[in-house]
Amino acid sequence: MSLSRRVQAIKPSPTLAITARAAKLKAEGQDIIGLGAGEPDFDTPQHIKDAAIQAINSGFTKYTAVGGTPGLKSAIINKLKRDNALEYNARQILVSCGGKQSFFNLALAVINPGDEVIVPAPYWVSYPDIVIIAEGKPVIVEAGIEQGFKMTPEQLEAAITPKTKMVVINSPSNPSGAVYSLEELKALGEVLRAHPEVLVATDDMYEHIALTDEKFVNILNACPDLYPRTLVLNGISKAYAMTGWRIGYAAGPEHIITAMENVQSQSTSNPTSISQVAAEAALNGDQGCIAPMLKAFRERHVFVVNALNRIPGLKCLMAGGAFYAFPDAREAIDTLHKKGVITDATDVALAEYLLVKGGVAVVPGSAFGLSGYIRLSFATSMDNLMKALDRIAKALG
Repeated sequence: MSLSRRVQAIKPSPTLAITARAAKLKAEGQDIIGLGAGEPDFDTPQHIKDAAIQAINSGFTKYTAVGGTPGLKSAIINKLKRDNALEYNARQILVSCGGKQSFFNLALAVINPGDEVIVPAPYWVSYPDIVIIAEGKPVIVEAGIEQGFKMTPEQLEAAITPKTKMVVINSPSNPSGAVYSLEELKALGEVLRAHPEVLVATDDMYEHIALTDEKFVNILNACPDLYPRTLVLNGISKAYAMTGWRIGYAAGPEHIITAMENVQSQSTSNPTSISQVAAEAALNGDQGCIAPMLKAFRERHVFVVNALNRIPGLKCLMAGGAFYAFPDAREAIDTLHKKGVITDATDVALAEYLLVKGGVAVVPGSAFGLSGYIRLSFATSMDNLMKALDRIAKALG
C-alpha cells in the first residue's frame, strides 16, 4: 500500500534520531555522552509540580476548552504584557501541545499549495517539513557564521516573491543561539512594510535563556505596526524545564488564531488539563526559579565555546541565547577527509565519527539547513561537558 506524497516529502526529526541512536548505543554498553537533545537537565520547579499534583487530586482531569483554559490564557496575556509589552485578549490566544504544534497549526491555517515561507538557515529542524506538510514551499535563506547566523534585510528583500506568504524569525535561535538586536529587527521590518501581504511568525521559545544581559526584544517591539500580521509563538518548555509537559502557545490576529484552533480541534483537541494548570503556575509564579538554570547555562556556554575554539579546525561564536553551540567545522571536516579518517567530506560523516570513535553525540549542521557545522547542546552537566569536549579534542587532534 503506497504512502501519501506528503509524508514521503518529509523526514523524521534529526535531533530526535540522534538522541535515539545515542540511547541505543548506551543500551548496548557503549560509553556515550549525548549532546544532541535540546532539553534542560534541570527538574521542573517544585511549585509547578505541586500545582499539577493538586490539580490531579482535585479531579481536574476532564476535557478543557480546545484553545486552553481561561486561567492559562489569562496567565499568557499577563506574561506577554509583563515581559514583552504586548496587549492581547483571550480570543487572540491559542494554547497547544508544545511549540511545534503551534507552528503546525499556523502552517495548516494560512498556507495554500505553492505558498512560499521564508526560513533563515540555520533553522529549527521542523520549520521546513511542517511547511511541506501544509503543501507550501520553504524558501531557505542561508546565514552563516560570517554574518552571525542572522538574515540581512537585503537577503529578506531578495527572497520575497509574489508567492511569499510568511517569514519565520527565531530569536534566540535554535541551533545557533543568535539573537537579533532591536536595530536589526527594525531593519527587517522596513523590508516587510513594503510587503503588507506577508505574515510574520516570531518564535520566541528561548526568550528567557539569555546568555548576555541584553534585554530580549522581538519584531513587534521593534515594529509595533506589524501587529496585525504577526504571530508570536512561545511556550514553557525551555525556561521552566518543562519539555515533557507539552505546552506551547500562540498570540496573534483573532481570525488566524480562530483558524488555528479549528485545526487543533480536529487533531489533538485540548492540551492536557494537568499540564495547563502547571503552565499557569509557571507563568504566574515566582520567576526567580529561572535564575539558577540561567546561571548554569551561562557558565557552560563560556566553557564550551572557549573549549571548541581551542580545537584545531573548529570555530565557534559566542551566542546570545538558548543552550547550544554551533561551531563551524568545515576545516576539521576537510582535514579528516584528506587524511582518510572519514570517507565523505560532510558534517554527517563528522557526526558519525564523533559518535562511534569519540563517544559523543552531536547533530550535523545540515539537519538545520547549513552544512559544515555541528550543534552541541550544553543543557547537561559541566562534568559531562568537560568529558565530551576532551573527547572531541582528542578525536580531532
